[in-house]
Amino acid sequence: MASIKDVAAEAGVSVATVSRVLNGHPSVSEDARQRVTAAVTALGYRPNAVARSLRTDQTRTLGLVISDVLNPYFTELARSVEEEARALGYSVIIGNADERPDLQDHHVRTLLDRRIDGLLVSPTDGGSPLMLDAARAGTPMVFVDRWIPGVDVPVVRSDGREAVRDLVAHLHALGHRRLAIIAGPAATTTGRERVDAFREALAAFGLELPDAYTGQGDFQAESGRRVTEGFLDLPEPPEVVFAADNLMVLGALDAVRARGLRVPDDIALAAFDDIRWFVHTDPPITAIAQPTGELGRAAVRALIDRVEGRTGASVTLPARLVVRRSCGADPASGQNPTAVQRSTS
Repeated sequence: MASIKDVAAEAGVSVATVSRVLNGHPSVSEDARQRVTAAVTALGYRPNAVARSLRTDQTRTLGLVISDVLNPYFTELARSVEEEARALGYSVIIGNADERPDLQDHHVRTLLDRRIDGLLVSPTDGGSPLMLDAARAGTPMVFVDRWIPGVDVPVVRSDGREAVRDLVAHLHALGHRRLAIIAGPAATTTGRERVDAFREALAAFGLELPDAYTGQGDFQAESGRRVTEGFLDLPEPPEVVFAADNLMVLGALDAVRARGLRVPDDIALAAFDDIRWFVHTDPPITAIAQPTGELGRAAVRALIDRVEGRTGASVTLPARLVVRRSCGADPASGQNPTAVQRSTS
């Protein structure tokens, strides 16, 4: 493997000149810069990133801790983060918390020990003293999707309240009145926020959210199945089950099919967090779509602003409702086949 001394010999310049060229120093002649660049290419020289980080106190590396790598939403988010970071000259190390606070803190601690330049986190809960300490110590940090109240760092997220209102309006227009929700963990900001938005939207149409129609999930498919089974066992089951994330609605779909019921004829399903799979289910699932790629890119830009000494700003982007056939509406035909079968009282 070529060394910096080999590059200097090939280019006919000093090691110091090679170093200045590699670090973009302006006090190098154009002739020397071209010779060094040609020598680097000819020899296949790669600078030692570890040694360079010791000199510059930067590693050009960002850490990303996501809540669940098996959740397609977070997979897409991680991809957009990696792509944007790479375009801006940074690498990304990813840790999967698997919705476990202890594993989350393990990854955060490991990334900080590796001297990353900045940290992106989608917190599993709001009680991590480690992240509070890291923020107070001045670690460049940005929360993405979820956040921890009281920790003063930028938050990049979507606002789903308007989209949830659109969903409830859509369901109401179809004649649905008994609406239930599979909530996410109350320890997460998204878990609390989506239930609040759903309850507010129901109230705007004069509807209530009974305790029996509120089931506690954990953003995993199994909890969606379990909660939906409980709904189906009620003396008066709901007409619609709204899952607060994509995996839980897949669990709900399993529970409905296990009972020999049909969607949407017997019960309607909808979800927060649209994923590409939903167009392939039968029927395709109505969902609230977050601008996942934009969120990932905006989070990276906000973090790099902080890493490079600028003020990284919080960003909030709107979510949107994607209507498909799982609630009874057929977007292609404009017909609402289920609406005529529902009571309008």
